[in-house]
Amino acid sequence: MTTTSEATAARGASSAVPPLDPAERLRLERAFRVPRARFLTGIPLALIVLAWSFWGAEFNFAKLGEGTVNMGEFLSRLFPPDFSKFGTIVALLVETLQMAIVGTVLGAVLSLLVAFTAASNIAPPWLYYPARWVMNIIRSVPDLVFALMFVSAVGLGPFAGILAMTLGSLGSIGKIFAEAMESVDRGPVTAMEAVGASKRQVIHYGIVPQAAPLLVSYTLLLFEGNVRGATILGLVGAGGIGLELTTAMRMYDYGHLSAIIICIIALVTVIDQGSALIRRRIT
Repeated sequence: MTTTSEATAARGASSAVPPLDPAERLRLERAFRVPRARFLTGIPLALIVLAWSFWGAEFNFAKLGEGTVNMGEFLSRLFPPDFSKFGTIVALLVETLQMAIVGTVLGAVLSLLVAFTAASNIAPPWLYYPARWVMNIIRSVPDLVFALMFVSAVGLGPFAGILAMTLGSLGSIGKIFAEAMESVDRGPVTAMEAVGASKRQVIHYGIVPQAAPLLVSYTLLLFEGNVRGATILGLVGAGGIGLELTTAMRMYDYGHLSAIIICIIALVTVIDQGSALIRRRIT
C-alpha cells in the first residue's frame, strides 16, 4: 500500500515539472554535439601527425623487442639490493626532502604573485602579456640548465638546487595559478563590481576564495614534482640524492643503486599518499 502511494506521489511530482523549452533543449544538446565535418577531417590529420612523429623520433617496435633482453639483464643486476650505506641514503633523502619543501614554499609564493599579473581577469593588458611572455621563456628552459647556472653562481650544494626549483616553478605553476584564477565563476565578481568594490576587494573576496582549492592542489602537485626533480638536480651537483645515484651508476655498484631507487620510491609513495589525502579533504 505504501509502495503504491509513493509511486503515485512520484508520478505527481514528475508531472508537476514544467516541460523544457525547445530552444533551451537544443542549446543543451548542441553543447555535447561534435561537429561531424571537423571530426572526420581531424582524424586523418591526427594520424598523419602521429605517423610523422613516430618516423622523426625513430620509434622502432622491433628494436624495442630486441632490447627487452638487455633491459631484463640490467634489472637482474639490481638484485639483491645493498643497504650497507642505508644511513647515507637516508641523510641524502632528508636533504632532498628539505630542498623540495623550501623550493615549493618559495616557488608557490612567487608563482602566486606572478599569477596576479598573468591572469586576464585581474591584470591589465600592458601587464598581462609581458608576464605571460616571461613565464613562457622560463618554462622553455630545462631545470637542469637553471641548476648549472646557479651551481656556477653559488657553488655546489642544495642551495643551488633550491634556487633552480624556485625559478623553474615560476614558469609552470605560475601559469597554472593564473589559469585557476581566470576560471573562477564571474557571478560573484560581477556582483562585487556592481556595488562598487575596489580591485583589491574583488581579488581578495571574489577571486582568491574560489581559486583557493585549486591553488592548494597545484601547490601539492608542485611539491611532488620538486621531490622527483631534486633527485635529478643532484646529477649536476645541486644537492640531494641525485649525486649519490649518479656515482653508483658510474661505479657499476648495482646493489647500492637498487637500494637508492627503492628508498626513493618509498619516499615518493608516502608523499603521494599524503598529498592525495589532503586533496580529498579540501575538495
